[in-house]
Amino acid sequence: MSDNSLLSRLDGIEARFEEVSTLVTDPQVIADMKRYVKLTKEYKELEKLVEATRKYRTMLGNIDEARQMLETENDPEMKAMAREQLDTATAALPELEEQIKILLIPADPEDSKNAIVEIRGGTGGDEAAIFAGDLFKMYSRYCESKGWTVAVTSYNEGTAGGYKEIVFAVSGDNVYGTLKYESGVHRVQRVPATETQGRVHTSAATVAVLPEAEEFDVEINEGEIKWDTFRSGGAGGQNVNKVESGVRLRYMWRNPVTGTTEEILIECTETRDQPKNKERALSRLRTFIYDREHQKYMDDIASRRKTMVSTGDRSAKIRTYNYPQGRITDHRINYTIYNLQAFVDGDIQDCIDQLIIAENAEKLKEAQL
Repeated sequence: MSDNSLLSRLDGIEARFEEVSTLVTDPQVIADMKRYVKLTKEYKELEKLVEATRKYRTMLGNIDEARQMLETENDPEMKAMAREQLDTATAALPELEEQIKILLIPADPEDSKNAIVEIRGGTGGDEAAIFAGDLFKMYSRYCESKGWTVAVTSYNEGTAGGYKEIVFAVSGDNVYGTLKYESGVHRVQRVPATETQGRVHTSAATVAVLPEAEEFDVEINEGEIKWDTFRSGGAGGQNVNKVESGVRLRYMWRNPVTGTTEEILIECTETRDQPKNKERALSRLRTFIYDREHQKYMDDIASRRKTMVSTGDRSAKIRTYNYPQGRITDHRINYTIYNLQAFVDGDIQDCIDQLIIAENAEKLKEAQL
């Protein structure tokens, strides 16, 4: 893209930024929480683009100034200074242009949300549950390195360790926009702890990453929620076993897409505090409904833009963890590394970065930027 055409794409960006800056301080807008949150997100996105745009205009100005000096200046020192300024600005220009092109791609409105992550053991019996437990540890360590908060909502332990299913919430900055690349089927090849003859088995676990719904994202009639309380089972001391801290939520929900009504059942036994468990069960209910109601929207996007990175298909096989060879392979971008132990210990950022780069490249191609 030439300088002029890129600048033409940037026309009006600064004017919109000033408009949004005024709107987010308007009392009427602040009173409308849904609109206020939407505008605040737009403000943050535009702020980055405006900053890069101003830097770009300055850089183009420096290049023009340096070229003019080289044509008109007779002083050797001034010419040398102009040449240095021209070389520095010209070398930095392509990287800044690429940064602006990526910022011009409309951001996924879900990216800034927190996430609900569900890991379920798939084919492979006890070994699949153990692997699901390994994935949970991997994500827990990764989230810790990012300064994010992990809160387990519910789990069902495997008979030989790990989890048949575990659901947890992750809170922090741009959580869904980062973890969404982990949705799909993860496959492990190794000799299970339960194997007596040393044979390598292949097992799988499914990871689903959902954007956590906020209170104003969905409408729930809380008066129609039926609550039950019960004593939590398992380890955790006398309080967990003797006090009815566990909560069970039942809610009849009408699917606006299909018109059918279904009962949603959610249990939460995470804390010893019943009100906190209720709050977390409500959060899961909002996320469940939000995910269902937005699935049509997500399907529409997936049908229009099925990139190799995010097809929208949660049943797609995305990654293999090969223990005998110490190898990790991400099948979406043919990414292979041989530091499996570090990876399962939470060092997954490079893989996510490569997935983001691959998806951005496809988006740039689609947008013809």
